[in-house]
Amino acid sequence: MREEKGFNAKLLHPELVFQTARSGGKGGQNVNKVETKVELRFDVQNSALLTDEQKQRLLHKLANRITEDGILLLYHQTERSQLGNKTKIIQKFNELIQKAFVVPRQRKPTSPTFSSVENRKQTKKRRAEVKTMRRKPPEE
Repeated sequence: MREEKGFNAKLLHPELVFQTARSGGKGGQNVNKVETKVELRFDVQNSALLTDEQKQRLLHKLANRITEDGILLLYHQTERSQLGNKTKIIQKFNELIQKAFVVPRQRKPTSPTFSSVENRKQTKKRRAEVKTMRRKPPEE
């Protein structure tokens, strides 16, 4: 698989918007007091750092994570600290962007090998023989 040349997800970091909220899960009283859940928002459609082609690729590849307004929405809340969640969400964002920009290799069409064709014919013959054996014998 090839990557788009020269693209680095870290270039998009200045356009990231973070929002915090109270998260559920472990943490005891801390969960009720501190906003540890981190929500990352990235406006794909209005990004100045992406070309139109890159925007379309992201909108297509990450369609299930992008809102109707064209905003990529990610959140993380498993860590007990806001900083831990923020680093995890940035890492997740980088991985998603990198995967979205990987261009799949083109498939080279190949013909089936002689032995595979022969093998398929033999199995068809065997199956036909089994079915003919199951028939009622002709009445004479």
